[in-house]
Amino acid sequence: MKPIKPMPMAEFVAFLALMFATVAYSIDSMLPLLVQMGEALAPETPQSAQLVITIFVMGLGLGTLVMGPISDALGRKKLILAGIALYMVAAVVAAMSESMTVLLAARFIQGLGVSAPRVVSQALVRDLYTGRHMARIMSLAMMIFVLVPAVAPLLGATLGNLFGWRAIFWSFLVFGTVSASWLYFRQPETLPPENRRTLEAGPVLRAFREVFTHKQVMLYLIALTFSFATMFIWLSSIAQIFDEVFNKIDEFPLWFALSALMSAPGSLVNAQLVVRLGMRRLIVVSLIGQLLVVAAALVLYTTLGELPFWAFFTFMFAHFFAVGLIFGNLNALALVPLGHVAGTASSVMGGVSTMVSAMVAAPIAALYNGTTLPLMGGVALCNICALVAMAVARRWNSAEDTTS
Repeated sequence: MKPIKPMPMAEFVAFLALMFATVAYSIDSMLPLLVQMGEALAPETPQSAQLVITIFVMGLGLGTLVMGPISDALGRKKLILAGIALYMVAAVVAAMSESMTVLLAARFIQGLGVSAPRVVSQALVRDLYTGRHMARIMSLAMMIFVLVPAVAPLLGATLGNLFGWRAIFWSFLVFGTVSASWLYFRQPETLPPENRRTLEAGPVLRAFREVFTHKQVMLYLIALTFSFATMFIWLSSIAQIFDEVFNKIDEFPLWFALSALMSAPGSLVNAQLVVRLGMRRLIVVSLIGQLLVVAAALVLYTTLGELPFWAFFTFMFAHFFAVGLIFGNLNALALVPLGHVAGTASSVMGGVSTMVSAMVAAPIAALYNGTTLPLMGGVALCNICALVAMAVARRWNSAEDTTS
């Protein structure tokens, strides 16, 4: 039986968090298993296993650019279900792969498939909620979402130790089955046929042009891109820092989980404050807070020659806490004036921020020199760029928008 009424808000938030978490789990759970994959499928060049992450992000970024417009034409629900199905098929291929080439091809297809629930779920939120209430829903979902990357490396390591690295891909089938069943049986379509847009090139290009020519939306996109870049810098550097700087690589999954669990309330705090204070103000305060923490860490680094572990952990916790006050608000803020092309707007925001942030983060992460300094400098630089974009957007906003 097809559902008639939308999910209650609490259930919808939990479902939305699962949609977001699929991407995080598909990346972070890989981190402890890359060495095993490289040794098993490419013993001559085991370092090629790093591409398991990169190729997935490439597929995710490419798919993100097209899934939104398709959902504006075909509807949200069926496209999310199709994307999950593609993701699950690719997971089976990856689990059974006997060469690195096949594994990488499967991961690229996985990225394409998972782009549908990642992007279209945001458009689905925009169909049901607007303004600060939309930001509140996103914040509550992000609070739950943060828990997944917290425990994903630990889950990946546990599955790998018990059953081998292939087990992680079978676990993706569990994610896919639960999320697809939940959507199919509990949530009706949110975009009625009369509100759908054609997939003809002209209207699609006009929708893209509307997004790219909206000055404030582009500035929010710049801020989101540099904020995302800080997360890619962390993902690229943190395992090496735990190993080479602090000699705690065996404890990495536990410390990473603890930091994320401690920072999870950031999204809950945002959900409580955003309706009263507004999205822009919370974003700016969070970015300034991050810069102050980085500045304190740099002073400590200069004084002692390296951060003590307690200071590094505090820095990591503060950054992850601020994420709960930034990402959901920036996405919601950009979608407010683009509700009539929410799918396309979500595609642009997700696709561009994913691919460009990875390009920004890669050379910064490559500067790693056995210390925490490149990480701190890169995070500071990206936060400054995001803050400048928000300041310019504020100047162009001649009158305060009562919905944001």
